Amino acid sequence: MSNTQTVASLGENLSLKRIIERLRKPTDDSSNVLVGPGDDSAVLAAPDGRFCVTTDTMVEGHDFKLEWSSAYDLGWKAVATNAADVAAMGAVPTSIVIAMGVPGDTEVRWLEGFVDGANAACEALAPRCFVVGGDLAAADKIFIAVTAFGDLQGREPVLRSGAQVGDVVAVGGTLGRAACGLALLRSGNADAINTWDDWVNIQRRPEPPIELGVLAAQAGATSMLDISDGLTKDAARIAKASQVSIALSRQALQGYEAVLEGAASWIDADAFAWVLGGGEDHSLLATFAADATLPRGFKRIGEVIERAQAAGEDSPSAGVDVLLDGAPVAELGWDSFA
Repeated sequence: MSNTQTVASLGENLSLKRIIERLRKPTDDSSNVLVGPGDDSAVLAAPDGRFCVTTDTMVEGHDFKLEWSSAYDLGWKAVATNAADVAAMGAVPTSIVIAMGVPGDTEVRWLEGFVDGANAACEALAPRCFVVGGDLAAADKIFIAVTAFGDLQGREPVLRSGAQVGDVVAVGGTLGRAACGLALLRSGNADAINTWDDWVNIQRRPEPPIELGVLAAQAGATSMLDISDGLTKDAARIAKASQVSIALSRQALQGYEAVLEGAASWIDADAFAWVLGGGEDHSLLATFAADATLPRGFKRIGEVIERAQAAGEDSPSAGVDVLLDGAPVAELGWDSFA
């Protein structure tokens, strides 16, 4: 069959057949997948009687641009962003389903590239995770809806609401690199994009530290989430859920800023704003008891303090969520509707 065939010319059934044939399949009995793609539903094992489930969407023109990201990039990113949400609960990603809407003139080889990217992300980031099904529909522009499942392996889930006063605040992974890559792409400065292609590639294909989710849970993390929208915005979510305040240290964040300053100088940008407001590295933000040993890969960036009150306010819900060196800091980051 010609690689120039479109979804419309090939039809839904044959297009799906081409996709399913490319999916990774378990090669032994250690996977949670009992029945994979091809039937009306996949069948998954839930060894401890529970499973984590999360979902996310990506819409062309809003969450991604085809001129910036290949089909392979988008397949990788779709897996990475959802696997990070599973990891943030202290669970191991086990399976993913993907529903897509595409225009009829989309080439089938584009879909094959997407599947190849999704396969590669599973293999690299969560080797026991497999795409087990989904749907393909006609749409005016591309949208991607992903649902991911995870195994807690007998552990309690790590929630956002468990942070305690005196806990250490720590980050597993990087900060600001994906935001830097996005700013470079938006700048249109080809020289800057080529020079700092490592950061551009993190925007296109994030590499969240999936394995750190389990390590954090095993180390007794009291709360955790993945930084999908921005450090301060996501720290505020922990603060609100736990009824505490998160006190960040500028000095502790300087290392993340330093690696971005070269790229920032090329496009006259603020590297520290990327650190505070960039989220698509999908790193893990967690809190640990003060006497806990942080898992390798986590760096202390602050502490949990009693709920700080905004000037003139006496309601806990109106308190200050995040402080930087003792001063309230705005929630910077992505808002899908802003």
